[in-house]
Amino acid sequence: MSYKANIVKAIQDLKERTGSSSIALKKHIIAANPEMVWRNSMFLTTLKKSVASGDFIQIKNSYKLSPEYKKKLADALKPKKPKKKAAPKPAPKKKKAAPKKKSA
Repeated sequence: MSYKANIVKAIQDLKERTGSSSIALKKHIIAANPEMVWRNSMFLTTLKKSVASGDFIQIKNSYKLSPEYKKKLADALKPKKPKKKAAPKPAPKKKKAAPKKKSA
């Protein structure tokens, strides 16, 4: 999993009303993924980029998911309904032109 996916999962798991601190996020990610090689610089740059792109909101030293990103996640989880294809309309039958009567 990417750092961003781990951070999103950690924020959702911690359920802090005012947001989760970077230290709490780091501890949660390391505890949940012991096999992961930790790169603090990658973690911090991911946090900064996500705040800059609007995915996270930074409040003092805490991070939470932005409302737009929450909607995006909710839409991704919804099963997509397959669109029904409209049944092809039968071609209208052409009326045969009545033969012209010959006048004598």
